[in-house]
Amino acid sequence: MAAATGKIKESLVGTNEEPQLTKEVRANFMKHAKRDENGELYMDSEDFINAIAPSEEDYHKIKREQYSLLFHVADRRRTGKVRLSDWATFEHLLVKPDAEYEIAFRLFDVDGTGSIKQETFQKIYHQNKGQDSIPFDFNSEWASLYIGGKKKRHDMTYPQFAQMMRGLQGERIRQAFHLFDKDGDGYIEPEDFQRIILETARHKLSDHLLENLPTLCNISAGTKISYANVRAFQNIIREMDLVDLIIRNATLKSRDGKITRADFLNEAARVTRFSLYTPMEADILFHFAGLDNPSGRLGLEDFAKVIDASWQTSTGALDEVAEKAISTSKMLMHNLLESAHHFGLGAIAGAFGAFVVYPIDLVKTRMQNQRTSRVGDKLYNNSIDCARKVLRNEGFRGLYSGVLPQLVGVAPEKAIKLTVNDLVRNHFMNKETGAISYRYELLAGGSAGACQVVFTNPLEIVKIRLQVQGELTKKADAAVPKRSALWIVKNLGLVGLYKGASACLLRDVPFSAIYFPAYAHLKRDVFGESPQKRLGVLQLLTAGAIAGMPAAYLTTPCDVIKTRLQVEARKGEAIYNGLVDCAKKVYKDEGFKAFFKGGPARILRSSPQFGFTLAAYEVLGKLLPMPGSGEAEAKKKLTGRIEPGLGLREASAPLPYLRSRNALKIILDLDENFGRVRIPKGKEGSWLGLPKVAA
Repeated sequence: MAAATGKIKESLVGTNEEPQLTKEVRANFMKHAKRDENGELYMDSEDFINAIAPSEEDYHKIKREQYSLLFHVADRRRTGKVRLSDWATFEHLLVKPDAEYEIAFRLFDVDGTGSIKQETFQKIYHQNKGQDSIPFDFNSEWASLYIGGKKKRHDMTYPQFAQMMRGLQGERIRQAFHLFDKDGDGYIEPEDFQRIILETARHKLSDHLLENLPTLCNISAGTKISYANVRAFQNIIREMDLVDLIIRNATLKSRDGKITRADFLNEAARVTRFSLYTPMEADILFHFAGLDNPSGRLGLEDFAKVIDASWQTSTGALDEVAEKAISTSKMLMHNLLESAHHFGLGAIAGAFGAFVVYPIDLVKTRMQNQRTSRVGDKLYNNSIDCARKVLRNEGFRGLYSGVLPQLVGVAPEKAIKLTVNDLVRNHFMNKETGAISYRYELLAGGSAGACQVVFTNPLEIVKIRLQVQGELTKKADAAVPKRSALWIVKNLGLVGLYKGASACLLRDVPFSAIYFPAYAHLKRDVFGESPQKRLGVLQLLTAGAIAGMPAAYLTTPCDVIKTRLQVEARKGEAIYNGLVDCAKKVYKDEGFKAFFKGGPARILRSSPQFGFTLAAYEVLGKLLPMPGSGEAEAKKKLTGRIEPGLGLREASAPLPYLRSRNALKIILDLDENFGRVRIPKGKEGSWLGLPKVAA
């Protein structure tokens, strides 16, 4: 029994043996210590605070001067000086798993016996509490369970003390509620509720919560706050870390990153096994988080004002305006740079995809332009024969005739198409469920195809004319010189550049109307894409290739007509006077099959082109990431604040500082004035007469 008691005392009070010092611990002491008249190194209270509470940290609701409480824990001999051995013992204490509760225990165990006398505990409490603080009854039934009844007190062991501190805040709130509930009807005024929370939990809550505490009465029909409201509020702030985890999980599963009250409760049921949240608790959480956004659908930025205790409001209206202006301008600049970065990567990736499949596109164009009614035999029997003859007659470079306009036009084409499709989809999408009807999917895709024609038609006509030029090299009129892209543009003029635009519209509108919905449904319904499952590159390539097949083949007739209209007619070839005239003449002279010339080549080009483009985009995104592209880092750099709702992230501050801060939070549950600089009347010589420390 004696051995067990000795081990408990040793774990709480320490031993006479000096703990092993690391280089970092010794260096920190030497940095802040000074010498006394005998030349021995020591730290006073101010030196100690500088060593244990770095000035660059954000102390939020805890005053930096309150870290002087920990000085009295380190000063084991009560000499007002912490020497190297004391410092080593304190640092050793900080690395213990339950350091926070042990530090608080040693503050009250002034004799170092391993137990706290009830008289000492109450004396220190009364010496430190504020003069106008809400009183706490140590003779209450709850307190008696820990320290004994008024007639039979007993000392508290460390486990008893720790457990009492765990529930102390709740008892303080309960007693305060009874104090203000003067008529005993179970209701108090909002201002009384605000005072209770400010005195009992100010050090744990954000500015947003503290400033809006009286609004809690608005969750019910009356103008007062019931005890049920107070208990529900207390449960929320006590389980804030778990609330953070539930919100993070729920928002990740949401398409737009926002959740409703029902989403929160559903996710809570999945995450928790024993801690169930009541409807009132969910109402309170969404009430405070949604004060600035009453839509009922809230995101991490809304919840951050409740979850993140370090969330602070500006000190003044001018500061707030300046902060918003700076933040907005920086965010705008960041968004512009990010858009430029994505556009640049998309342009390179699109050009790569177009370049890889360009020979197929050239074969497709020449097959579509081949007309059985012209003078002479057919040049090509099929696509393979066409490719062979191009290589034989024009060389490998012939396969890339007209590639430059294609590379120039692919970037704006992809940008316009993707942007318009996303804008229209988002406009008609159900904001709560993320669903969109088929007709609006078709409308979004069709609109995207229509908008791109304005920019791509001129490039298409130049590309096509360059692609068919090589056919003249083996003809009687081969003496005609090859034309450059600039010559073609100058010769056609502005109106000529839009020749065949109606056919281009007729092709691109149905192509995009088929392609985008098919691609979206393949990703979601076949490959199972969701907020929790991100598809791999191969899955995206497959979805894009499959979606491109029906879109490419079914729109081949429109592409044939567009090609015939945009190619310059030669001797003996039919001349078309518009879209309808072209369709009639092709059908009359060549039959229905002519409308699907180059169809297989279009499939072979369109499907892999998207695949190559996407693969290149993924690779470029990894090789050339935008500096500071991490979301949390970007927001921190631009706004000067951390990403919202990060209560469960691993803190970057030193662990000893974190332990010290958490120990103070436990002590401040007794009263928020603990450790504040003041000299009570008649107590000038007590340990409460702390030296003033710069915050």
